[in-house]
Amino acid sequence: MAGPQDMILPLLREMRTDIRELGQITAREFTVVKQRLDQIEGRLANMREAINGKSVLGRYAAAEVEERLDAIEKRLAVLEKAG
Repeated sequence: MAGPQDMILPLLREMRTDIRELGQITAREFTVVKQRLDQIEGRLANMREAINGKSVLGRYAAAEVEERLDAIEKRLAVLEKAG
């Protein structure tokens, strides 16, 4: 009859191998997840830049419109005084 160590040691070796393989699988999967997160972060950065760019452009355009409206109001005021 086999002693307890004859049953336990093979099981421990098998468990050690399984744990090692699981670690390798986890490392590979983590690499894939990290790559996907890097891609998402890159896309978010691009979107932030685009939004900020549009925001600045929008403010610039609004300022230009405001200047043109001011000029029109001044001309209208001159016409009202003359009229």
